[in-house]
Amino acid sequence: MLPVEIKLISPKHELHVFNIESLDKKIAKHLDEFLVSICEGSSDSELDLVKLRLRKFLGDKDEKTRMGAAAELFAHLYLRTSGYKQEFLFFNLEEGSIKKGFDGFFSKGAETYLLESKSGSVSSKRISHKDKLKHAYSDLEKYVSGKSDKGKNNPWKNAYNHASHIDVGTEKSIRQKIKDLQDMFDKGTFNQITEFNIITCSTIFLNGSWDAAASAAILNDNSFVLEFYGKTIKAMCLTKSSLDSFIKYLEK
Repeated sequence: MLPVEIKLISPKHELHVFNIESLDKKIAKHLDEFLVSICEGSSDSELDLVKLRLRKFLGDKDEKTRMGAAAELFAHLYLRTSGYKQEFLFFNLEEGSIKKGFDGFFSKGAETYLLESKSGSVSSKRISHKDKLKHAYSDLEKYVSGKSDKGKNNPWKNAYNHASHIDVGTEKSIRQKIKDLQDMFDKGTFNQITEFNIITCSTIFLNGSWDAAASAAILNDNSFVLEFYGKTIKAMCLTKSSLDSFIKYLEK
């Protein structure tokens, strides 16, 4: 597991705070172990080839999109090292396009989890883990209730397509659960966020020089997470020294 500080805010609310000051050998080893399956499932592709594909994917994207993709990937990595099963592919089914709908759909035991990730640079005006977590929660709530600002696309359709991919290996019972939610959504029957286990994730990229202020702030001010509703709520916060260290890992 990645180095993390976990704070129990309530019996249902957890705060997970982790810092990546440098992409050290331990983190690189986790990436080596999980990168192929995070991106492609059980495709049996070689690690170097997946690194190449990811470099190409990120190569023509703007800085905001690259940060968002890296933030999602590290959220997936943390959950994978924590024993969660990924029920989707990081690479979208439409080559070169951005994944639509939920940023992640995971399972652990009999439970399933929805993930939404938000990220940004420390140079952005008034950026904080608090604001990013609130934004992630708001998007999840709007997705499941059919009120998304991003249009009327059915988020469950994309989740079902990913879960149905042979290299994902999702159990039939989970696929059926997602299919039922997809059909209900199409019929105009929407859900409440309280019906789901949710994971909100905030990532702040620093400008290369380490500063633990963002992590310290969220560890001292997190009672707002109690305003997030769900079966269970995990709020994850990652502070990373830079995007460059991940790009350099992909180039090795």
